[in-house]
Amino acid sequence: MHTSRPRDAAPSAPRHPAPAEGTAARPRGTERSAARRAELIAVGRKLFADTPYDALSMDDIARQAHVAKGLIYYYFRSKRGYYLAIVEDSVADLIAFAAGGTDLPAVGRVHRTIDGYLRYAEHNQAAYRTIVSGGVGFDTQVHAIRDGVREAMVATIAEGAYGRTTIAPLARMGLLAWVCGVEGATLDWIARPELSRDTMRALLVKTLGGVLHAIGELEPTHPAPEPARRRA
Repeated sequence: MHTSRPRDAAPSAPRHPAPAEGTAARPRGTERSAARRAELIAVGRKLFADTPYDALSMDDIARQAHVAKGLIYYYFRSKRGYYLAIVEDSVADLIAFAAGGTDLPAVGRVHRTIDGYLRYAEHNQAAYRTIVSGGVGFDTQVHAIRDGVREAMVATIAEGAYGRTTIAPLARMGLLAWVCGVEGATLDWIARPELSRDTMRALLVKTLGGVLHAIGELEPTHPAPEPARRRA
């Protein structure tokens, strides 16, 4: 299992050409290949959520996935490429889950966004931890993916609260601070689920109302929606 080759290095003579670093290879054009790639990502979501990135070798990953190590290199080229594909896949799921309900009124859309976010975290705990906590230390690409999730959440809340996504810097900072707080609270909630999801959602809606109220006081061009003015 242990060789002189670095733990993250590809075999010296891979059977198939590999994609560029940090990107996933395209599936081979068959449903079976696409399904296999999805299975590898599903395994990786749990592995990287439960084990530090540096503690996993490609041999460990292949053994847990019950596949030859070369198959992982074929699809993802390296451990880092595999990890980035996992994070990006999880992020796409989370954003899609949270950003639904565009046909609802503004207030209903905000409630739907928060509920979708919590539902995703509750039912995809390993993937959520991977998105929020990361596992590659100070990796700028991983941080950029996570920052993209935050900006998407800010835009979704802004659209629901103000009817637009282009907002003043103060309003953006207030919403970003709220989103970062939601991340920490949600991590604690899925680890210690002492509150129901309905109660958790109501608490986050209340705290968002307070943030919108504060933004409206400090930035008159962004008055708080009526429920926030009532400190909903």
